[in-house]
Amino acid sequence: MSDRQQQDALSRTALGVFRLNGQFLAVSEKLAEPAGLTAAWWQVLGAVLPEPLPVAGIARVMGITRQSVQRIADLLVREGLAAYEPNPAHRRAKLLTPTEAGRAAIGRIEPGHAELAALLARELGGQEAFDETVRVLERLSGALDAVGARYTAPEAP
Repeated sequence: MSDRQQQDALSRTALGVFRLNGQFLAVSEKLAEPAGLTAAWWQVLGAVLPEPLPVAGIARVMGITRQSVQRIADLLVREGLAAYEPNPAHRRAKLLTPTEAGRAAIGRIEPGHAELAALLARELGGQEAFDETVRVLERLSGALDAVGARYTAPEAP
């Protein structure tokens, strides 16, 4: 593969992922709205469903800034959908955890989420194809993590 082909592949990949991000955000807003959530609120609540996490940990998992997560976490706490609890590992970095109201709101998203998952699986050609799509995206994310950690942009001419 030539340098030009590799650059074209990178550009097409980036544009495709940017488009996917917009598409996922749009459909997530539709799914979250009946539950009284936004896509961003759902994203942060979803990150802490398995276990409470500090804001910095949520930001790492989601790949966004700590400040963005902090703003949303504070709103979720204010709305009674999440709560801060002490962090035994770090006195100042409290853990965010969903409240029963937060879990109930996420639960109201489940039927639409299940329907969308089924529609996507069907559109992609079945569950096996859907699983392969997920594997490719996870592989791309892992590769970008590895490359990004050691990549430094060349100096401008």
